[in-house]
Amino acid sequence: MKRQIIEILEDINPGADYEMCVDLIDSRCIDSLTMVALVAELEDAFDVEIPPVEIVPDNFNSVDAMCILMARLQAEQD
Repeated sequence: MKRQIIEILEDINPGADYEMCVDLIDSRCIDSLTMVALVAELEDAFDVEIPPVEIVPDNFNSVDAMCILMARLQAEQD
């Protein structure tokens, strides 16, 4: 899952160290336009719906946080 999220991020917005970064939103590595594309790609890749209430920096500041979110949403939506 982690590798897949990193590949999505690199496709959308190449050039960041997604594996190590823990402040992707706070450092503006992911901006609002990137976030829209990222949410759509994650929903498609992991067959989940990301509710607006989940689109907060804590869930998207790192790849690990996104993995936790995707796993939780998959479990909830099954």
